[in-house]
Amino acid sequence: MSKFNSDKVMPRYFAIAVVLTFVGFAIVGKAMYIMTAKKDYWTQVASRLKRDSVSVKPNRGNILSCDGQLMATSIPEYKVYMDFQAGTDDSLGLARHDSLWAVKMDSICMGLNEIFPKKSAEEFKSHLLEGMNKERNGKKGSRHWAIWPRRIDYNTFCEVRKLPIFRDPIYKGGFHWEEFNSRRRPFGSLARRTIGDLFGAKDSAKYGLELSYDSILRGTNGLMHRRKVLSKYLDIPVMSPIDGADIVTTIDVGMQDLAERALVDELKEINGEMGVAILMEVKTGDVKAIVNMSRQYDSNGEPYYAEAVNNAISYRCEPGSVFKVASFLVALDDGVADTSFVIHTGCGVMEMHGRMMKDHNWRRGGYQDINMARSLEVSSNIGVSYVIDKFYGSNPTKYVQGLYRVGIHEDLKLPLVGYHPPYIRMPDTKTTDRAKYWSKTTLPWMSIGYETQIAPINTVAFYNAIANNGRMMQPRFVKQLVKDGEVVKEFEPVVLKEQIAKPKAIKTMQTILEHVVSQGLGRKAGSKSFKVAGKTGTAQVADQYGSYHSGTTRYWLSFAGYFPADNPRYTCIVCIKKSGLPASGGGMSGVVFHHISEGVMAQNLKLSVKDARDETSVFTPDVKNGDTEAANYVMNNLSIKEKPQLAQQAKSRGVVPDVKGMGARDAVYAMESSGVKVIIRGRGKVKSQSIAAGTAVKPGMVCDLYMEQ
Repeated sequence: MSKFNSDKVMPRYFAIAVVLTFVGFAIVGKAMYIMTAKKDYWTQVASRLKRDSVSVKPNRGNILSCDGQLMATSIPEYKVYMDFQAGTDDSLGLARHDSLWAVKMDSICMGLNEIFPKKSAEEFKSHLLEGMNKERNGKKGSRHWAIWPRRIDYNTFCEVRKLPIFRDPIYKGGFHWEEFNSRRRPFGSLARRTIGDLFGAKDSAKYGLELSYDSILRGTNGLMHRRKVLSKYLDIPVMSPIDGADIVTTIDVGMQDLAERALVDELKEINGEMGVAILMEVKTGDVKAIVNMSRQYDSNGEPYYAEAVNNAISYRCEPGSVFKVASFLVALDDGVADTSFVIHTGCGVMEMHGRMMKDHNWRRGGYQDINMARSLEVSSNIGVSYVIDKFYGSNPTKYVQGLYRVGIHEDLKLPLVGYHPPYIRMPDTKTTDRAKYWSKTTLPWMSIGYETQIAPINTVAFYNAIANNGRMMQPRFVKQLVKDGEVVKEFEPVVLKEQIAKPKAIKTMQTILEHVVSQGLGRKAGSKSFKVAGKTGTAQVADQYGSYHSGTTRYWLSFAGYFPADNPRYTCIVCIKKSGLPASGGGMSGVVFHHISEGVMAQNLKLSVKDARDETSVFTPDVKNGDTEAANYVMNNLSIKEKPQLAQQAKSRGVVPDVKGMGARDAVYAMESSGVKVIIRGRGKVKSQSIAAGTAVKPGMVCDLYMEQ
């Protein structure tokens, strides 16, 4: 007989289960309470924990222009806070703390008003009193009260630290801060989409060269061990951080600025939606300027132009008539026709497999009979499409293979994220995909720049190959990696194709492109000072819904070419997207090309007045203040009679010396000899110094020296 008495045991089990259930609910409830209501408190507790090992971030590398000018660099920024409970461990400390704030409050607020004029002293006072009176965990005063809502630079931070109470030690006065590594571009928005940017305070790249070379620029984190000795913590370096390397780009600041201004001026004139300009060096493929302007609107609805997307490498569209050069180059390279081949364009309208092909002047009677060369000069749609359809209609695959061969379809393998290779499809009549289906009309319309998808960077690389006698270069954006002033890696120019077509075909095309500007539709792109070669393009493009006829017609206007035509140095493409008429590739994009080419060549011809020297005379050199004995020795040996007046520097460790007019080396020597640390800003001579000469030297004093060429 079983001894188990369910009447006695089961109630006990049930009671235990109920108790455990309530305990479980209590644990879950407490956890939810800690996660929600007490979240801020435990977050602050966690932030105060002292870790044994702390990661030390390295300095991010700089991005430089081709001539060494800073285009992106890292500078420290700060958010400043006040701990109103600092130094109030007992009642006596609390009384002393409150009385000190009562005495210094007005002077602090007046000082903050001088540093941040946007906020009055009264507003600062009410803001600080709010933080001081805020209840936190049963204690009066916030422990992390923001003094200013935004980040401030180093100079402003130093000014704030000079205020009463704020200059006291952290645990006594309560003033503390957070340091951020902010990325700055000295030239503002110049080449912004190509140079790139970071995500706010995080050392995380968003786009451009910042993203493509992030691992090189970022460097390697270091490690710091924190050890408690008596009542203090000592920072013991375990592994020093390795700063990121600098990258030297191919961008020329002067050319970039010139191209941006020329493009924006034209966009404003014609009310364009978008514009792209790329300037390449012919022999190396170096991208000297790359502009991506899109129309934006400010808070008042006023339009302005800024770089929002790198359309130069990512915006694939139907290129229009600039593509005709590739079509005719294929025909010339295959030898199916030459420039003397005559096309009967008639009155400017011709039926092509059931669709009407029209020239731009069909309303004025067309071009009648013209040869191949002339059809490219005047950008005749009928002339180009007739030749390609006649010689490749029975074998369109051969034509597309020819396009691949001449490099217009080449994947450039650019280092920039967002690049899209060209899309030129092979003939396929069996596919069910309408976008890929090859019909009878595909070939003639493809030959004049439709039914293909090509980004401007590919078009300019193709034209650059023609200017370079058939050698196709990969567009180069970065030349060198520099670490501690030494070149650690050199990026040599890359040849993608040694020869895109036979030399005879290239030479013929060079002559035709020169005639397009001298006697064709590209006259406005030309110059009176040097020869220009290129091709215009005007194409209708689809809207965002894929339609060409949705009310307002959109046009893609372009001009691609090179200069000087007799000895090519630079290749350039200008593309503009606009709605409605008038729309002319030669008359709008060609004008921008003209301004860019004229400006670039003018920069190369620019002479300095200092160059106008008499070779028989002896000029007094430009001598900076500093080591006057060395300077006098050099001038005596050069037999220079009229010596410049040099200020003899007083050598004293007690006062800050006057280093204005000195070079960097002498200025640093003079300052550090007086016991002052130095931060150099800029290049050339010392224009000004942050600490006035004659000021008494104090321990740890740091002086900023502002240099100027």
